[in-house]
Amino acid sequence: MTDVIQVTKRESTGTAATRRLRRDGHVPAVLYGHGEANEHLAVPSAQVKGLLRHHSKTVQLSGDVDETALVSDMQWDPLGIEVLHMDLIRVNLKEKVELGVPIVLHGEAVGVREGGMLLENVHEVEIRCSAGSIPDHLILEVSELGVGEHKTAGDLTLPEGVELITDGDVVITHIEARRDEEIAEAGDSLAEPEVISKGSGEAEE
Repeated sequence: MTDVIQVTKRESTGTAATRRLRRDGHVPAVLYGHGEANEHLAVPSAQVKGLLRHHSKTVQLSGDVDETALVSDMQWDPLGIEVLHMDLIRVNLKEKVELGVPIVLHGEAVGVREGGMLLENVHEVEIRCSAGSIPDHLILEVSELGVGEHKTAGDLTLPEGVELITDGDVVITHIEARRDEEIAEAGDSLAEPEVISKGSGEAEE
């Protein structure tokens, strides 16, 4: 999915100017690549939030700059709430790019219905595809996964034109049997301890 965002060029790039920019509801960004000069830009915070909601990987820049770009990196505040800075790479929609995309598990695993626990080892894999064909996510079907079994990156459903870079043997998810005996032992340890009464004999005079 390609979102269109309005950008303006930044004349000042110092710390004070960047803070003012954020207070005014914008996110600083840098556009680079293709052997051209870097452009220091400002993007409305509301549009950055839209990119996050849509999981957009490529964006069409309009306003002071008319380019197609790949969202290369986002820097977050310490709490992981607000985007502080964006890196954008110039691309054309036909050129190949390499990037990470999230994994979405599909289906209710047989092993879970049998009482097992489904654990995710990896949440994202690296792929190569054209900039105009970047999928929002990749689907991993887990319906037939039983206790003690696993699924690897090689089991992912890849759209046409998408190549997996991550090693196909990397385990994405697996199902472990629940250790009921450990749960029982934990429950026993929480039982009320036996009360040992003090001696009831009369004190010596």
